[in-house]
Amino acid sequence: MTAVGGESAVNVVVVEIADGDSRGRGECVPVRRYGETIDSVLAAINAMKGAVLSGLNRDTLQQTMPPGAARNAIDCAFWAIDANRAYRSVADMAGLGAVKPVMTAFTLGFDTPDKMAEVAAAHRTRPLFKLELGGDGDMERVRAVRQAAPAARLIVDANEGWTERQLSEYMPMLLDLRVELIEQPLPADADDVLVRLACPIPLCADESCRMVADLDRVDGKYAAVNIKLDKVGGLTEAFALAEAAKRRGLRIMVGGGIGTSLGVAPALLVAQQAEIVDLDGPLRLAFDRAAGLRYEGGAIYPADPKLWGGPG
Repeated sequence: MTAVGGESAVNVVVVEIADGDSRGRGECVPVRRYGETIDSVLAAINAMKGAVLSGLNRDTLQQTMPPGAARNAIDCAFWAIDANRAYRSVADMAGLGAVKPVMTAFTLGFDTPDKMAEVAAAHRTRPLFKLELGGDGDMERVRAVRQAAPAARLIVDANEGWTERQLSEYMPMLLDLRVELIEQPLPADADDVLVRLACPIPLCADESCRMVADLDRVDGKYAAVNIKLDKVGGLTEAFALAEAAKRRGLRIMVGGGIGTSLGVAPALLVAQQAEIVDLDGPLRLAFDRAAGLRYEGGAIYPADPKLWGGPG
């Protein structure tokens, strides 16, 4: 798949589980941050073939595999085949009812201020931009985008790229530029200082919160958590993390990187309960899958059952 801007291509891995009468598919993209590659993900998936044939299901999968892209693809395939067997939608099985359209951020990849502003100007009618940051000149990038799209809502992702000093220094400027959320400003292993920092702009944990077990360490540091299916290891863990985070009073963000509509469709179910959604991966591709998700006016519409999640 060829992407528009930023990365020029993305390699995806698709798992299909079939029993003759029913089938289910799941897609994943290896997460470099966790040392994953296409080869390592394929090896992890192939290692599970025997277990699947011996009766592994999405409940036992959670204890059998660690979180990550490989488990995500298998988990989403299990959800899909279970729905087909039951002649129900995945949304119905998950107790969600009718899936509604959600508004997604439009991602501006890390680039020079002028180039990021140029892309923002071309899409200035979009309601929400997410800016990829994490380098020298970040405030110039935000200012340039704000000037190019004065009416848009802005969130920023520092990608673990700032220091404590930079975060404190940038905060007043980001407030003036009407930034609404800062995602993962500090490295995950150096974010304890957030407990003592005054942060008038809400902070969102990404790399600092991978699964339910990580919620204890984000208490007092972050106001939100970003749930990504490839990071958490599937729809099952994503639902559990969203529910546990809400019980703690944390806001929910649902995100993802570049990938096809097959990978985004399951995340769209978790996004039903999210305040912030960043699922524009298919928009960054030159070509998407057949029966891909419909994006219109900043909104993502429910998946065609032929793509993923439909009954029968």
